[in-house]
Amino acid sequence: MITETVGDLPVPTEADLALHHLPREIAVHDAHMATVPGMNLVETGGAASPAPLPFPITVGAWNLERCLFPEDSAQKVADCDVVLVSEMDNGMARTAQRNTTRDMAGQLGMGYAYAVEFLELGLGSPIEHEFCTADFNARGYHGNGLMARSALVAPFALRLWGQRQWFSDAEQPRLGERIAVGARIETTAGPMIAVSTHLESACGPEHRERQVRGLIAELDAAFPGMPMLIGGDLNTGNHNNGDWRAEGLFDAARAAGYSVHGGPEDQQTTRPSLITRWPERAMKLDWFLARGLRIGETEIRSSLDATGRPLSDHDAVVTRVLGLA
Repeated sequence: MITETVGDLPVPTEADLALHHLPREIAVHDAHMATVPGMNLVETGGAASPAPLPFPITVGAWNLERCLFPEDSAQKVADCDVVLVSEMDNGMARTAQRNTTRDMAGQLGMGYAYAVEFLELGLGSPIEHEFCTADFNARGYHGNGLMARSALVAPFALRLWGQRQWFSDAEQPRLGERIAVGARIETTAGPMIAVSTHLESACGPEHRERQVRGLIAELDAAFPGMPMLIGGDLNTGNHNNGDWRAEGLFDAARAAGYSVHGGPEDQQTTRPSLITRWPERAMKLDWFLARGLRIGETEIRSSLDATGRPLSDHDAVVTRVLGLA
Protein backbone atom coordinates (compact mmCIF):
# COMPACT_ATOMS: atom_id res chain seq x y z
CA MET A 1 0.00 0.00 0.00
CA ILE A 2 1.28 3.46 -0.94
CA THR A 3 0.64 5.96 1.86
CA GLU A 4 3.30 8.68 1.50
CA THR A 5 1.74 11.93 0.23
CA VAL A 6 3.11 15.02 -1.50
CA GLY A 7 1.57 18.24 -2.73
CA ASP A 8 3.06 17.85 -6.22
CA LEU A 9 4.41 14.70 -7.81
CA PRO A 10 8.06 15.00 -8.85
CA VAL A 11 8.99 15.41 -12.50
CA PRO A 12 10.45 12.17 -13.88
CA THR A 13 14.20 12.24 -14.54
CA GLU A 14 15.98 10.95 -17.63
CA ALA A 15 16.92 7.87 -15.62
CA ASP A 16 13.26 7.29 -14.72
CA LEU A 17 12.36 7.33 -18.41
CA ALA A 18 15.27 5.18 -19.59
CA LEU A 19 13.25 2.04 -20.20
CA HIS A 20 13.80 1.13 -23.82
CA HIS A 21 16.91 -0.94 -23.09
CA LEU A 22 15.31 -2.92 -20.26
CA PRO A 23 14.28 -6.56 -20.79
CA ARG A 24 10.49 -6.85 -20.96
CA GLU A 25 10.22 -8.91 -17.76
CA ILE A 26 7.97 -8.31 -14.76
CA ALA A 27 10.81 -8.46 -12.24
CA VAL A 28 12.88 -5.96 -14.22
CA HIS A 29 9.88 -3.68 -14.64
CA ASP A 30 9.06 -3.74 -10.92
CA ALA A 31 12.65 -3.16 -9.84
CA HIS A 32 12.79 -0.04 -12.00
CA MET A 33 9.35 1.18 -10.93
CA ALA A 34 10.45 1.01 -7.29
CA THR A 35 13.15 3.60 -8.05
CA VAL A 36 10.79 6.13 -9.70
CA PRO A 37 9.46 8.43 -6.94
CA GLY A 38 6.33 9.52 -8.79
CA MET A 39 5.14 5.92 -9.03
CA ASN A 40 5.27 5.45 -5.26
CA LEU A 41 3.52 8.55 -3.93
CA VAL A 42 -0.01 9.91 -3.59
CA GLU A 43 -0.51 13.55 -4.56
CA THR A 44 -3.01 15.43 -2.40
CA GLY A 45 -4.37 18.96 -2.47
CA GLY A 46 -7.40 21.09 -3.11
CA ALA A 47 -9.84 22.61 -0.67
CA ALA A 48 -12.34 20.60 1.35
CA SER A 49 -14.50 21.25 4.38
CA PRO A 50 -13.45 19.59 7.65
CA ALA A 51 -17.13 18.89 8.38
CA PRO A 52 -18.40 15.32 7.87
CA LEU A 53 -20.69 14.64 4.94
CA PRO A 54 -24.40 14.28 5.75
CA PHE A 55 -26.46 11.56 4.10
CA PRO A 56 -27.58 11.11 1.41
CA ILE A 57 -24.18 11.36 -0.27
CA THR A 58 -24.06 11.60 -4.06
CA VAL A 59 -21.09 9.78 -5.59
CA GLY A 60 -19.97 9.80 -9.21
CA ALA A 61 -17.57 7.37 -10.89
CA TRP A 62 -16.25 8.45 -14.26
CA ASN A 63 -13.53 7.32 -16.66
CA LEU A 64 -12.64 10.65 -18.25
CA GLU A 65 -10.46 9.33 -21.08
CA ARG A 66 -7.43 11.56 -20.38
CA CYS A 67 -9.72 14.46 -19.24
CA LEU A 68 -9.47 16.79 -22.20
CA PHE A 69 -11.91 19.23 -20.57
CA PRO A 70 -11.50 19.46 -16.76
CA GLU A 71 -13.81 22.44 -16.17
CA ASP A 72 -16.59 21.21 -18.43
CA SER A 73 -16.32 17.74 -16.91
CA ALA A 74 -16.60 19.23 -13.44
CA GLN A 75 -19.91 20.84 -14.39
CA LYS A 76 -21.39 17.41 -15.20
CA VAL A 77 -20.77 16.16 -11.64
CA ALA A 78 -21.19 19.44 -9.77
CA ASP A 79 -24.00 17.93 -7.67
CA CYS A 80 -21.75 15.14 -6.36
CA ASP A 81 -20.18 15.08 -2.92
CA VAL A 82 -17.55 12.49 -3.90
CA VAL A 83 -16.14 11.87 -7.40
CA LEU A 84 -14.07 8.82 -8.37
CA VAL A 85 -12.14 9.39 -11.61
CA SER A 86 -9.86 7.34 -13.83
CA GLU A 87 -7.68 7.92 -16.91
CA MET A 88 -6.60 11.32 -15.60
CA ASP A 89 -3.55 12.97 -17.18
CA ASN A 90 -0.90 14.94 -15.33
CA GLY A 91 1.73 16.60 -17.49
CA MET A 92 0.74 15.04 -20.83
CA ALA A 93 1.05 16.98 -24.09
CA ARG A 94 -2.33 15.70 -25.30
CA THR A 95 -4.04 17.52 -22.40
CA ALA A 96 -1.93 20.68 -22.56
CA GLN A 97 0.39 19.45 -19.76
CA ARG A 98 -2.37 20.06 -17.21
CA ASN A 99 -2.80 18.34 -13.88
CA THR A 100 -6.37 17.43 -14.77
CA THR A 101 -7.37 16.03 -11.35
CA ARG A 102 -6.11 19.12 -9.54
CA ASP A 103 -7.86 21.42 -12.02
CA MET A 104 -11.15 19.53 -11.86
CA ALA A 105 -11.07 19.45 -8.05
CA GLY A 106 -10.38 23.17 -8.02
CA GLN A 107 -13.41 23.81 -10.20
CA LEU A 108 -15.55 21.70 -7.84
CA GLY A 109 -14.13 23.17 -4.62
CA MET A 110 -13.03 19.71 -3.49
CA GLY A 111 -9.97 18.12 -1.99
CA TYR A 112 -8.31 15.38 -4.03
CA ALA A 113 -5.92 12.45 -3.98
CA TYR A 114 -4.20 11.19 -7.13
CA ALA A 115 -1.86 8.30 -7.90
CA VAL A 116 -0.07 7.28 -11.08
CA GLU A 117 -1.23 4.19 -12.90
CA PHE A 118 1.21 4.58 -15.80
CA LEU A 119 4.23 6.68 -16.64
CA GLU A 120 3.79 7.04 -20.40
CA LEU A 121 6.92 7.10 -22.53
CA GLY A 122 5.20 8.44 -25.63
CA LEU A 123 2.56 10.98 -26.57
CA GLY A 124 -0.25 8.43 -26.76
CA SER A 125 -2.09 6.90 -29.69
CA PRO A 126 -1.87 8.40 -33.20
CA ILE A 127 -5.30 9.98 -32.72
CA GLU A 128 -4.15 11.58 -29.47
CA HIS A 129 -1.25 13.22 -31.28
CA GLU A 130 -3.86 15.51 -32.86
CA PHE A 131 -4.50 17.04 -29.43
CA CYS A 132 -0.87 17.53 -28.42
CA THR A 133 0.27 21.06 -27.64
CA ALA A 134 3.95 20.06 -27.56
CA ASP A 135 6.23 17.26 -28.73
CA PHE A 136 7.08 16.17 -25.17
CA ASN A 137 5.35 15.31 -21.91
CA ALA A 138 6.19 17.52 -18.94
CA ARG A 139 5.55 14.56 -16.60
CA GLY A 140 3.89 11.77 -18.54
CA TYR A 141 1.63 10.65 -15.68
CA HIS A 142 -1.72 8.95 -16.21
CA GLY A 143 -3.74 7.66 -13.29
CA ASN A 144 -6.75 7.67 -10.99
CA GLY A 145 -8.14 10.20 -8.56
CA LEU A 146 -10.58 10.68 -5.73
CA MET A 147 -12.25 14.01 -4.92
CA ALA A 148 -14.57 14.97 -2.07
CA ARG A 149 -16.21 17.97 -0.43
CA SER A 150 -15.10 16.64 2.96
CA ALA A 151 -11.51 16.04 3.98
CA LEU A 152 -9.81 12.92 2.63
CA VAL A 153 -8.27 11.19 5.65
CA ALA A 154 -5.17 8.99 5.26
CA PRO A 155 -5.26 8.68 1.45
CA PHE A 156 -3.63 5.62 -0.06
CA ALA A 157 -3.03 3.76 -3.30
CA LEU A 158 -2.87 0.04 -4.09
CA ARG A 159 -1.38 -1.52 -7.21
CA LEU A 160 -3.53 -4.30 -8.60
CA TRP A 161 -2.26 -7.70 -9.68
CA GLY A 162 -1.23 -7.74 -13.32
CA GLN A 163 1.18 -8.91 -15.97
CA ARG A 164 2.61 -5.53 -17.07
CA GLN A 165 1.01 -5.76 -20.52
CA TRP A 166 1.62 -2.11 -21.32
CA PHE A 167 5.35 -2.29 -20.61
CA SER A 168 5.74 -4.12 -23.92
CA ASP A 169 3.12 -2.23 -25.94
CA ALA A 170 4.67 -0.95 -29.17
CA GLU A 171 2.27 1.96 -29.74
CA GLN A 172 1.86 3.19 -26.15
CA PRO A 173 4.81 1.94 -24.02
CA ARG A 174 4.25 2.56 -20.30
CA LEU A 175 5.73 1.87 -16.90
CA GLY A 176 3.20 0.82 -14.31
CA GLU A 177 0.20 -1.34 -13.50
CA ARG A 178 -3.49 -0.75 -12.76
CA ILE A 179 -4.16 1.00 -9.49
CA ALA A 180 -6.77 1.89 -6.88
CA VAL A 181 -6.79 5.20 -4.99
CA GLY A 182 -8.76 5.64 -1.78
CA ALA A 183 -9.23 7.47 1.50
CA ARG A 184 -11.36 7.55 4.60
CA ILE A 185 -14.27 9.98 4.42
CA GLU A 186 -16.05 11.09 7.57
CA THR A 187 -19.85 11.07 7.47
CA THR A 188 -22.32 12.22 10.09
CA ALA A 189 -22.93 8.54 10.92
CA GLY A 190 -19.29 7.46 10.99
CA PRO A 191 -16.39 6.86 8.60
CA MET A 192 -16.45 5.06 5.24
CA ILE A 193 -13.73 4.14 2.77
CA ALA A 194 -14.10 5.39 -0.82
CA VAL A 195 -11.95 3.81 -3.53
CA SER A 196 -11.49 4.76 -7.18
CA THR A 197 -10.18 1.96 -9.36
CA HIS A 198 -9.61 0.93 -12.97
CA LEU A 199 -9.26 -2.72 -13.97
CA GLU A 200 -7.29 -4.07 -16.92
CA SER A 201 -8.82 -3.89 -20.40
CA ALA A 202 -6.24 -5.90 -22.34
CA CYS A 203 -7.14 -9.26 -20.78
CA GLY A 204 -9.93 -11.75 -20.15
CA PRO A 205 -12.41 -11.98 -17.26
CA GLU A 206 -10.19 -14.19 -15.09
CA HIS A 207 -7.59 -11.44 -14.91
CA ARG A 208 -10.11 -8.85 -13.70
CA GLU A 209 -11.62 -11.27 -11.20
CA ARG A 210 -8.17 -11.81 -9.70
CA GLN A 211 -7.70 -8.04 -9.50
CA VAL A 212 -10.99 -7.61 -7.62
CA ARG A 213 -10.26 -10.47 -5.24
CA GLY A 214 -6.85 -9.02 -4.49
CA LEU A 215 -8.19 -5.49 -4.02
CA ILE A 216 -10.89 -6.64 -1.62
CA ALA A 217 -8.40 -8.75 0.37
CA GLU A 218 -6.03 -5.79 0.76
CA LEU A 219 -8.83 -3.44 1.78
CA ASP A 220 -10.10 -5.98 4.32
CA ALA A 221 -6.63 -6.29 5.82
CA ALA A 222 -6.14 -2.53 6.05
CA PHE A 223 -9.68 -1.50 7.07
CA PRO A 224 -11.41 -4.46 8.75
CA GLY A 225 -15.14 -3.97 9.17
CA MET A 226 -15.21 -0.51 7.58
CA PRO A 227 -18.08 0.47 5.22
CA MET A 228 -16.65 0.41 1.71
CA LEU A 229 -17.53 1.95 -1.66
CA ILE A 230 -15.45 0.94 -4.68
CA GLY A 231 -16.24 2.60 -8.00
CA GLY A 232 -14.81 2.94 -11.46
CA ASP A 233 -14.18 1.42 -14.85
CA LEU A 234 -14.11 -2.33 -14.25
CA ASN A 235 -13.73 -3.01 -17.99
CA THR A 236 -16.40 -5.72 -17.80
CA GLY A 237 -16.78 -7.46 -21.14
CA ASN A 238 -13.54 -6.21 -22.67
CA HIS A 239 -11.88 -9.00 -24.69
CA ASN A 240 -15.04 -11.02 -23.93
CA ASN A 241 -17.39 -9.97 -26.76
CA GLY A 242 -18.79 -7.23 -24.53
CA ASP A 243 -20.54 -9.76 -22.26
CA TRP A 244 -20.35 -8.13 -18.82
CA ARG A 245 -22.59 -10.82 -17.33
CA ALA A 246 -19.86 -13.42 -17.86
CA GLU A 247 -17.42 -11.61 -15.55
CA GLY A 248 -16.55 -13.60 -12.44
CA LEU A 249 -15.63 -10.46 -10.54
CA PHE A 250 -19.30 -9.85 -9.67
CA ASP A 251 -19.66 -13.22 -7.94
CA ALA A 252 -16.33 -12.65 -6.19
CA ALA A 253 -17.52 -9.29 -4.89
CA ARG A 254 -20.90 -10.65 -3.77
CA ALA A 255 -19.20 -13.54 -1.97
CA ALA A 256 -17.21 -10.95 -0.03
CA GLY A 257 -20.41 -9.18 1.03
CA TYR A 258 -20.55 -6.47 -1.62
CA SER A 259 -23.62 -5.36 -3.55
CA VAL A 260 -23.27 -4.40 -7.23
CA HIS A 261 -24.68 -1.19 -8.72
CA GLY A 262 -24.41 -0.15 -12.36
CA GLY A 263 -27.67 1.56 -13.21
CA PRO A 264 -30.18 0.06 -15.69
CA GLU A 265 -28.94 -3.33 -16.87
CA ASP A 266 -29.75 -2.60 -20.51
CA GLN A 267 -27.98 0.79 -20.57
CA GLN A 268 -24.39 0.85 -21.77
CA THR A 269 -21.76 3.20 -20.34
CA THR A 270 -19.54 3.84 -23.38
CA ARG A 271 -20.01 6.02 -26.45
CA PRO A 272 -17.93 7.38 -29.36
CA SER A 273 -15.76 10.32 -28.36
CA LEU A 274 -13.21 12.73 -29.78
CA ILE A 275 -10.50 10.12 -29.15
CA THR A 276 -12.44 6.83 -29.43
CA ARG A 277 -14.07 7.14 -32.84
CA TRP A 278 -15.82 3.77 -33.02
CA PRO A 279 -19.56 4.36 -33.45
CA GLU A 280 -20.39 0.66 -33.22
CA ARG A 281 -18.67 0.21 -29.85
CA ALA A 282 -20.99 0.11 -26.83
CA MET A 283 -20.22 -1.70 -23.58
CA LYS A 284 -21.22 -1.65 -19.93
CA LEU A 285 -17.94 -1.11 -18.11
CA ASP A 286 -18.59 1.13 -15.10
CA TRP A 287 -19.83 0.05 -11.65
CA PHE A 288 -19.99 0.56 -7.91
CA LEU A 289 -19.32 -2.21 -5.39
CA ALA A 290 -20.65 -1.41 -1.91
CA ARG A 291 -20.45 -3.06 1.50
CA GLY A 292 -21.79 -1.77 4.80
CA LEU A 293 -23.72 0.97 3.01
CA ARG A 294 -27.33 1.51 1.96
CA ILE A 295 -27.35 2.38 -1.72
CA GLY A 296 -30.19 4.21 -3.44
CA GLU A 297 -30.85 4.80 -7.12
CA THR A 298 -27.90 4.57 -9.52
CA GLU A 299 -28.06 6.45 -12.81
CA ILE A 300 -25.91 6.55 -15.93
CA ARG A 301 -25.26 10.19 -16.77
CA SER A 302 -24.45 11.21 -20.35
CA SER A 303 -20.97 12.57 -21.00
CA LEU A 304 -22.28 14.88 -23.74
CA ASP A 305 -21.97 18.55 -22.87
CA ALA A 306 -24.58 21.20 -23.68
CA THR A 307 -23.33 21.42 -27.29
CA GLY A 308 -23.45 17.64 -27.82
CA ARG A 309 -19.67 17.28 -27.58
CA PRO A 310 -18.56 14.08 -25.80
CA LEU A 311 -16.32 14.81 -22.81
CA SER A 312 -15.25 11.15 -22.65
CA ASP A 313 -15.88 7.77 -24.23
CA HIS A 314 -17.53 6.79 -20.92
CA ASP A 315 -20.69 8.11 -19.36
CA ALA A 316 -20.58 8.73 -15.62
CA VAL A 317 -22.22 6.36 -13.15
CA VAL A 318 -23.78 8.29 -10.25
CA THR A 319 -25.27 6.74 -7.11
CA ARG A 320 -26.80 7.91 -3.85
CA VAL A 321 -25.45 6.53 -0.58
CA LEU A 322 -28.38 6.72 1.83
CA GLY A 323 -26.55 5.76 4.99
CA LEU A 324 -24.52 3.11 6.77
CA ALA A 325 -26.00 -0.37 6.78
